[in-house]
Amino acid sequence: MIEADFQIVHAGQLVRVGTARQEPGPRRRTELSSTAIITDGALAARDGEIVWVGNNSLIDREVALIPGGVSLDARSRVVTPGLVDAHTHPVFAAPRQAEFEMRAAGKTYQEIAAAGGGIKTSVAATRADGLGALIERGTRVADRMLAMGTTTAEAKSGYGLSLDAEIKLLEAIREINALHSIDWVPTALAAHDFPPEYLQYRDDYVTLIVEEILPAIAGRRLAEFNDIFFDTGVFDRAQTERIQTRARSLGFGLKFHVDELSDVDGAALAAQMGAVSADHLVYISPAGIAALAGCPTVAVLLPGTAYFLDLPRRPPVRQMIQSGVAVAVATDCNPGSNMTESMPLAMNQACVLYKMSPAEALVAGTLNAAWAIGRADRIGSLAVGKQCDLVVWDAADYREIAYHYGVDLAAMVIKNGKKVK
Repeated sequence: MIEADFQIVHAGQLVRVGTARQEPGPRRRTELSSTAIITDGALAARDGEIVWVGNNSLIDREVALIPGGVSLDARSRVVTPGLVDAHTHPVFAAPRQAEFEMRAAGKTYQEIAAAGGGIKTSVAATRADGLGALIERGTRVADRMLAMGTTTAEAKSGYGLSLDAEIKLLEAIREINALHSIDWVPTALAAHDFPPEYLQYRDDYVTLIVEEILPAIAGRRLAEFNDIFFDTGVFDRAQTERIQTRARSLGFGLKFHVDELSDVDGAALAAQMGAVSADHLVYISPAGIAALAGCPTVAVLLPGTAYFLDLPRRPPVRQMIQSGVAVAVATDCNPGSNMTESMPLAMNQACVLYKMSPAEALVAGTLNAAWAIGRADRIGSLAVGKQCDLVVWDAADYREIAYHYGVDLAAMVIKNGKKVK
């Protein structure tokens, strides 16, 4: 008998996504829709780790629940891995609802940014805010993520754009991570934009990042990855290569915001530099698709940003999938271009805007997303040896998670084998 301190029984659909702890890589092509469903499924865990998965008829003869162990009845509902949000900016000082109103009146994101809005608005507010206030607001974001089924999320800085302010943001992320049930994977994003004081001295800001900001973050072990916005009007190729080469030498994994506003051949550079992910990719070229196809770099799609900004262009997602690019889906939760913490909404948008199937969207929001943040050996599927992170959905069919949008279908959320919702 396998001993367990937690079990969940009578899942109408236990959607495992993956069955092995160590998989060869992210899902591609037709494998992206492989969900590994067990009808009338059950699962057991010990000390936060999955120890048994199978049909409900077998659990009593194969698993012994230790005294004080918890048994939950899924009541024929859907059980999936905890959702993984691979691209968020969750800590900021103030929302930007005024810009939302301006876009509704016809202004574009670029016009608002050129007039002094956009990221710079968040930078000014964040620099003025205290650490405690940032922690308080960020915790509310984490609460909403967890309530809607996200059990792990990447968390970027990027609204400080100075040594002290970037450190402050990453310290807030660390404090929230220590206190909250959710797991946040910290990413440094000092190269999100150029701060106002460096607009005429852009290379000097690059030098500041390379010589002071990144070493300070690395020395304090505040971030696992380094990200950069490589696109028209932001960081150019030479600046990007300089920053990311330095980041890699300091031990950071690499992530890229690329090809969002234009084709700058950013996807190919991300692949060439061995990035864990290349994100946005609205203007990815055929050459960029070829560069990502079959390589370890995961393409993180952000359909909510296309929706929220009403962008006229969509990335060629079906071509990407058919070509062998590994894709993930994320929210891009941030105050300016997509103010939502809902991964189920992002999955719905991936289906509607990008014509992904509900199965593809689920795998892209769990296992492939885990690959995009370096956590595929721990989370993203319901396999023996992985963390017991799962969601019980108020649904009879997993396709309802993306189909029935705008409501909270997460009936229970389990994190590390403990019920947190």
